[in-house]
Amino acid sequence: VVSPALLDRDTAKIIAFNLQKIARQQGKAVIAATTHSDLQEDLNPSILIRKRFGKEIQIDYRSNIPATECSLTKEMKVEPGAKEDWKKLSAFHYRGHGISVPRKIFRMIRGDELCGVIVYTYPPPACFGRRLVLPKMTMAEINKNLSTINRIVIHPKYRTIGLGEKLIRETLPLTGTTYVELISVMAKISPFAEKAGMQKVIEQKSVESNKKLNQTLQQLGFNLQLMASQRYLESKLDSLTDEQIEELKAAFIANKHPRLKKEVASSRHNPYGKTSDYIAYIQTADNLKLGKMIKILAMLSQTKAYLLWKKE
Repeated sequence: VVSPALLDRDTAKIIAFNLQKIARQQGKAVIAATTHSDLQEDLNPSILIRKRFGKEIQIDYRSNIPATECSLTKEMKVEPGAKEDWKKLSAFHYRGHGISVPRKIFRMIRGDELCGVIVYTYPPPACFGRRLVLPKMTMAEINKNLSTINRIVIHPKYRTIGLGEKLIRETLPLTGTTYVELISVMAKISPFAEKAGMQKVIEQKSVESNKKLNQTLQQLGFNLQLMASQRYLESKLDSLTDEQIEELKAAFIANKHPRLKKEVASSRHNPYGKTSDYIAYIQTADNLKLGKMIKILAMLSQTKAYLLWKKE
């Protein structure tokens, strides 16, 4: 039994929409009692009972059809945005706030409220999955024909009602390129990008050297689920003995992943760094620098899915 009368109206509609969706997927019954009449569209009840004065009761029997779109979504529009829009919502994204030079940015608004942002950038020189579906191209051709979805962020208030799918679906044709790619951890779990029209090509496998480094961290007592927490890493590294710190450094030196080496690159002309610079950096690293490298490892350990969209 659900009583949404005390919720603010936006939250009530979001909960009503998700509740009916989950209940219908699970084949469960929901009884919603409310004094408000604005939840009807989001609940789309199969039986609607209106209790009026005295013994006056009106019962309306309907088909048991789920509501496919939250009513709030219909009030939102997608339009060209700017880097300032991304900055406003960047704190709600799980990755870093910095982005490379954006190719195009779009925002989703509801009235004067910013609800979501999608950032398209120029593609990296290479990434897993691309070679399986795209012809061999020069860097100039890649930049001309391919865009990369770099960030998608939805305001927490409006999550779970399919806005990520809406942002992708409505902006893909506006990028101006023949292809759009997405490399995403969440796409392994949720089909939001596939629903928007992208095709999942492949899921990335764990890198063996990263597995070994993670095993070393586990042996030293690290909880791999907490490796993205700066506070946890500081506390854990401070508790290690000198011998354990040296063991950890040796494990990093044995793992020369390009992304780890990139972190210590000293020149833009050598973006993925020199092995000698990387080794020297690790050997002299304090706990703050080691913590930063562990956070990068945590990101690398999140295997991703590669998805592609092609303009018809």
